[in-house]
Amino acid sequence: MRPSFFHHLHPPSVPARQARFRYTLGAGGLSVFLVLVLIVTGILEMFYYIPTPERAAQSVQEITFLVPYGSLVRGLHYWAAQFLVVVSILHLLRVIFTGAYAEPRRFNYLLGIVLLGLVLFLDFTGYVLRWDEGIRWALVAGTNLIRTIPGIGEDLYRFVMGSYQPGPATLIRFYAWHIFGLTLALAGIGLWHLFRVRRDGGIAVPPPALRADQERLSRDELVRREVLAMLIAGVILVVITILFPAPIAQPMDLMLSTGADSRAPWFFLWVQHLLRWGDPFVFGILIPLAILVFLIAIAYVLPSPSPEQLGRWFPNGGRISQILSALILLALIALSLLALFS
Repeated sequence: MRPSFFHHLHPPSVPARQARFRYTLGAGGLSVFLVLVLIVTGILEMFYYIPTPERAAQSVQEITFLVPYGSLVRGLHYWAAQFLVVVSILHLLRVIFTGAYAEPRRFNYLLGIVLLGLVLFLDFTGYVLRWDEGIRWALVAGTNLIRTIPGIGEDLYRFVMGSYQPGPATLIRFYAWHIFGLTLALAGIGLWHLFRVRRDGGIAVPPPALRADQERLSRDELVRREVLAMLIAGVILVVITILFPAPIAQPMDLMLSTGADSRAPWFFLWVQHLLRWGDPFVFGILIPLAILVFLIAIAYVLPSPSPEQLGRWFPNGGRISQILSALILLALIALSLLALFS
C-alpha cells in the first residue's frame, strides 16, 4: 500500500527508544489532535453564538440546552481547551527535563514557548466569551492588570478592551482575538514549529555513533500508534464531557461589583493569589514576565546537555534548568491550591 499524505508528514523512521510513550508522553501529537477538535467544535459553535453583551450568555445557554448535541459539542470544546493547556505544559516540561532544547533546537524551543502563550490566551479569551457571572474575574480584575503597566497601560487597555471599561466593544474584541488573531497565529506558528521539528532532526537523540540502541521504528508503526492514541484520547474526551458538563452561569451584570468569590481561570489562579500580596504590577505583571524570561534563558543562557546526553530524562548537563523549573512548577501549584481553597 502506498503511503498516504499523513504518512509523509513523518520521517521514514525514528529511533525506537525515544519514540516510546514514557519518553515523549505523546504530548506533541495529542496537542495537534486537541487543536483539531477545538477547530471543528469551535466552527460548529459559531453558527449559534451571538457576540453581544445582551445575547452572548443566552446564546451559550441555547447551545447547551436547545441545539441538538449542542451540550456535547460545547463540552468537547471546553474540555479540549483545558486538556490542551495541560498537555502543552507537559510538553514544555518534557523538553526541559530531557534537554531537548539544546542546539540545534533552541529556536524551535522558543517557538514552543510562544505557542504555550497563545494557548493560554486563547483559553482566556474563550473563557470570557461566555459573558456570565463565572468569568467576572477574568474580565474585570484580570484585564485591569494591563492598566498597571507604566506609561502605556491605559492605551494598551483600550486597545485590548476596545473602550475605557468593559462593554459591547470588549466582547467583539475578544471574539475577534479568539476567532481570528490568536487562532491564526497559533495555526501559523504551530505549522512552523512542526516544520522545525523535522528540519532540526526530529526527536532529540545522541549522534548515531554514540547510541547504545540502534533500533528504528517505521513511520507506518508510528502512524498506527498515533491513530490509536488519538482514538483513546477521543474516547476519554467524550466520556469526561458527558460526566462533567462545561460550566455555565447566569448572564453577567456589569453594574454589579466584582464578587468576593470570583475566581480566575484555573491556569491563572496562581496570579490571582499573588495579587493578594501587594502591588498588582509587580505580582501580576513582573513576576509572570520573570518566569517567561527564565524559560527563554534555559535555552540561550543556562548550560545545556551535550549531544551524547540527549535521548533520556534528566541529563546531567541541564541540571540547573531542571531544578529551577521544578521549583517554579511546585511554587505555581502551591499558589494555585492556596487560591482555590482560600
